[in-house]
Amino acid sequence: MSELKEYTAEEVSKHTSEKSCWMVIGNDSNGGPKVYDVTKYLDDHPGGAEVMLDVAGQNADEFFEDIGHSKEAREELKKHLIGSYKIDAATLAKMKAEAEKKKAQQGSGSMLVIVLVALIAAYVAYTKMQ
Repeated sequence: MSELKEYTAEEVSKHTSEKSCWMVIGNDSNGGPKVYDVTKYLDDHPGGAEVMLDVAGQNADEFFEDIGHSKEAREELKKHLIGSYKIDAATLAKMKAEAEKKKAQQGSGSMLVIVLVALIAAYVAYTKMQ
């Protein structure tokens, strides 16, 4: 397989229309960010072209993952791969910091649930003893 061309954020950001629609999808957990030219797929996208155009020319990974795309959608995406996303050190550091922040927020939410369950269990046990 040939080496993928690297694209910068500046290059990707120029492709935001129905005539040329690119986006970045991918992260550390799935092989890293890649650039996809989804122009030919706009009319076939089940959610419509507009949802893709809303994130055109930018990193759409979080949007893509939050939707919960199927295995078939991920296979379709592979057909539109045109290159890898070149990330400078500053952008990479920012992305990692945001990922850590999000992970920490999710962790604190889990801890809150555990504490609430423990409090409810303690209350139920207390009321049954009375």
